[in-house]
Amino acid sequence: MNVLVINCGSSSLKYQVIDSETESVRAKGLCERIGIDGRLVYQPAGGEKEVTDAPMPTHKQAIQMVIDALVNEKTGVIKSLDEIGAVGHRLVHGGEKFAASAIITDAMIQTVEECSELAPLHNPANLIGVRACQELMPHTPMVGVFDTVFHQTMPQKAFMYGVPYEYYEKYAVRKYGFHGTSHSYVSKRAAAMLDKPYESLKTIVCHLGNGASVCAVENGKSVDTSMGLSPLEGLVMGTRSGDIDPSAVEYIAKKEGLDLAGVINVLNKKSGVMGLSAVSSDFRDLSAAAESGNKQAEVALSVFSYRVVKYIGAYAAAMNGVDCICFTAGVGENDAAVRKEICASLTYLGVQIDEAANAKRGEETVISTPDSKVKVLVVPTNEELMIARETVALV
Repeated sequence: MNVLVINCGSSSLKYQVIDSETESVRAKGLCERIGIDGRLVYQPAGGEKEVTDAPMPTHKQAIQMVIDALVNEKTGVIKSLDEIGAVGHRLVHGGEKFAASAIITDAMIQTVEECSELAPLHNPANLIGVRACQELMPHTPMVGVFDTVFHQTMPQKAFMYGVPYEYYEKYAVRKYGFHGTSHSYVSKRAAAMLDKPYESLKTIVCHLGNGASVCAVENGKSVDTSMGLSPLEGLVMGTRSGDIDPSAVEYIAKKEGLDLAGVINVLNKKSGVMGLSAVSSDFRDLSAAAESGNKQAEVALSVFSYRVVKYIGAYAAAMNGVDCICFTAGVGENDAAVRKEICASLTYLGVQIDEAANAKRGEETVISTPDSKVKVLVVPTNEELMIARETVALV
């Protein structure tokens, strides 16, 4: 079965066509600047990348352009839409209403809409992609795969906040966690790489990119994760502040003359390593600036790594031990210096790094030495494949 995987944002749309039998990617690409001017990036397997600038007033037009590229006589990978057996959609927030991926129905969409106030930047955009696909492919089954589902196994002691219990009962205020599809894939893949039963391992997954989170996976289940009610909690990230004293929010708002929405916007979009460095949210830019002697960039990188170290230590304690630590996502997979700095603070766990192995970029590999008490791995994430697998399982 060919599965079309859609990851829809407010002005962008990532897509892949995956053959579920071989789990190979037949084509992939990106629609950018939807509603502005429009750009389609399309790359068939084994073929050249094609870039087309064309108007995309809405997501429906963007998806139509994707379909046109997929069925193109010269570079397309399918002859007609009939060859798409199902569509898998990334949905960010399912609240407590979804403990598993689900077939998309009108009732399901309504439930996701009810969760939108928990993820106002993500869920509405995700649903725009769902509705656009439904218009263009009304007879094709579709599945929603949630970022939050993997973390629904967290115990109450891990997901509750220290606020009046009635806020949980009335408003579902609690930790939900995100990047679940990535944490699930990487923890399972790590078990396979180590040839160990998934249900027997204590694994810490570090999903380090512009958005970043750490997850504790014990015996095949997420038992804690760094992101919370929203993706703002936890690590210092590209533009997000991560953990911060709530009183600082009030203090900044008063000093800067901001309302609540204004200060939250600062914490989401103008903070993190970009705010600390005043250079960039891109870690490649930060590394270059630090190497050139930029002290603020050095501080930003050290703060980022330190926060990761703290969460790894916390989760090793929470699970009463750890068998393996995994690095994934853009920074985790490609930045050897960040991995080295983090692991240098983990020698108390018996972590020892193989310098040559750690120098590799973007490859599945064990970067710890044979005598390291805790195995350390780099596992490139594959959220699209996980979405395709969940879709096939349901349809």
